[in-house]
Amino acid sequence: MVDRHDGKRLNAPNDVVVKSDGSIWFTDPLYGISTDYEGGRQVSEQPPAVYRFDPARGDIRIVADDFDGPNGLAFSPDESRLYVSETGDQTGDHPRQYIRVFDVAADRSTLSRGDIFHKVEPGYCDGMRVDEDGNIWSSAADGVHCINSAGELLGKIFVPHRVSNLTFGGSAKNRLFIGGSNTLYSIFLNCRGVQAP
Repeated sequence: MVDRHDGKRLNAPNDVVVKSDGSIWFTDPLYGISTDYEGGRQVSEQPPAVYRFDPARGDIRIVADDFDGPNGLAFSPDESRLYVSETGDQTGDHPRQYIRVFDVAADRSTLSRGDIFHKVEPGYCDGMRVDEDGNIWSSAADGVHCINSAGELLGKIFVPHRVSNLTFGGSAKNRLFIGGSNTLYSIFLNCRGVQAP
C-alpha cells in the first residue's frame, strides 16, 4: 500500500490501527533496520515517526515525530484519543519507555499534546488494545496490564513469558489473545474489545 514518505523509504513499519474513516495509522521505528536481529540492517532514510495514511487519496503524512521508538498504538472507543507506546532507542542504556496519549483534532487527521499517560513496570508496553469501556490492555514483562482512561493500573493478567502483543477476538470480542514469547495464550474476559471497522 505504501513504502515511502516524501520519496524516502520507510524504516520498518511496526504496528497499525485502522480508524473508522478508513485511514490507516502506523508506527515506523528503526528496530527492523538497525540490526539484523529483527529484519535486515540498512541505513535509515526517515526519523522514527507515527504516520497517517489515507488509502482513498493516497496521502501519507507524519502525525507525530518526537519519538525515539514508536511502537504499539490504539484509539479510544470514540477515537478522540490515540495511545502510542514509546519503547525508546533500544541501542541506548536507558531508553525512554512509557505510553503517551494524544488528542485527535476535530479534523480527525492531526494530533496534539502527546502527554505521558502511563509507565508499565516491569518491562514496557509493546502492543496494546482498548476495550469498550476505554480501558487500555497493555503488554508487559510479567503479562498484560489493564489501565483505565485516567492512566491508573487496574490489574494484571500474569503470563510466564514476556508479552509483545495482544488482541481481542472471538465471536463476542471478549477473548483476549496474548502473544507471549513463543507461546500464544488466550483468556475470556467480562468486557469486549473495541474492534476495527
